[in-house]
Amino acid sequence: MSSSAPHYLPTGTVYGTLLNFRAEFDALAPQMAEPPYKAPPRAPVLYVKTANTWSPHGSAIAVPSSVPEVEIGASIGMVIGAEGDVEGFVLMNDLSIPHASFFRPPVKFKCVDGFLGIGPVLRDAQEVADPAGFRVEVRINGTLKQSIDFSQLVRPAQQLLADVGDFMTLAHGDVLMLGCDAGRPLARAGDRIEISAPGFETLVNTLVQEVAA
Repeated sequence: MSSSAPHYLPTGTVYGTLLNFRAEFDALAPQMAEPPYKAPPRAPVLYVKTANTWSPHGSAIAVPSSVPEVEIGASIGMVIGAEGDVEGFVLMNDLSIPHASFFRPPVKFKCVDGFLGIGPVLRDAQEVADPAGFRVEVRINGTLKQSIDFSQLVRPAQQLLADVGDFMTLAHGDVLMLGCDAGRPLARAGDRIEISAPGFETLVNTLVQEVAA
């Protein structure tokens, strides 16, 4: 892809998935047994990354002055095709203000302007033998901070897609993230975030301090 080509942005709705890595699920298992839940969720737990959050590869992402650090949620999104299948895969940087609750993540923590780095390009699903083979690395200012093994998903890609399809219809162009692993690194204004995986072009975004109005 040439540098002058446009970077990928979704044409539909972007859905995040919680509790889909075993380490994250196991860490929160004791809370699942407490009220009001009293049991682990039986269906995938989803949230929406609204269009105001989308930031293309190479763009600067503003961090509110009231937020000292943000969580880096490296993930891979499945882009839905015309027949409800998977058209392609894309790297994503699902930023969030650190918070304690993962069951019903408040919009104010997940949907800050610019808080979803996307791209730069789709990887054709036909090139992917098994999404369980994905390996993602997160670097902050060039230093490796997290390595993510997608064989550790609670629901592998096709099972996640099928289980979500049991209660809602995903449209052509929608994106369903596979999830974010435990141990999400923290970053702050001034940091350069690189999310890379074999077979993908690296997603790069830089955090900047929000300019006061």
